[in-house]
Amino acid sequence: MKNFKTLIYDGSFNGFLTAVFIAFEEKIEVADIQKNGQAQNGLFSESETIFTNVTKAKRVWNGVRSKSHNAISNIYFAFLSEAEGIEHMLFNYIKMIMATATRKQLDFSDETVLYISQLARKVGREKHRMEAFIRFQLTKDDIYFANIEPDFDVLPLVSKHFRNRYADQQWLIYDVKRKYGIYYNVERVELISLDLSEIHFNRTNKSKTFTEGEYDYQALWNNYFQSTNIKSRINRKLHTQHVPKRYWKYLSEKKEAV
Repeated sequence: MKNFKTLIYDGSFNGFLTAVFIAFEEKIEVADIQKNGQAQNGLFSESETIFTNVTKAKRVWNGVRSKSHNAISNIYFAFLSEAEGIEHMLFNYIKMIMATATRKQLDFSDETVLYISQLARKVGREKHRMEAFIRFQLTKDDIYFANIEPDFDVLPLVSKHFRNRYADQQWLIYDVKRKYGIYYNVERVELISLDLSEIHFNRTNKSKTFTEGEYDYQALWNNYFQSTNIKSRINRKLHTQHVPKRYWKYLSEKKEAV
């Protein structure tokens, strides 16, 4: 009887790739790959804790990338989807890619390939939405702050966009759902853990956290947005398709609608 193992990792992408490396290196029959703290023991498998090793993770990354740049991108984006059971599915996907010399990652008749590709596209769309819908507010500490609540864990994907766009300003984007953020100090982007006592939704009442000038600017922007709307031409169904209502509470131009 084969000895199956459930590999437990720290939840990071490098941790996952390390688990993949260990499974290949030690020829482990993998029952599952699970995040630490969410792990459940399998009935017929033992568990092994995997400690993140960046060197080993890079070897997996480079190995897959040598086969296909498209595949490694799909793997990363699908991993950030946080879909249930995604780690084991990605492990099988990587095994399939590494075992064949053909462009198997493009065979959409394969259920695994199709599912991972679809997940990656959904995460990619959410990334672009966040880049378009994030609204910063200036705090009294001269830091531009924004809340987001994305469907997927896209903070790692949007940092480059905002670092390039706001290179001369300090900013912090906080993921309400996952309780962590990315902070840019004009030199580099850092991951930070936060547990805010107050979530700054787009409300008409003011918070002492932000400057008075920030609220004056928001009022001007909201008035401009309202004045440029032509009511007879409003297509609400199309509008909500492009700007889903779940984002409205973070958009300054939607202050009256929230």
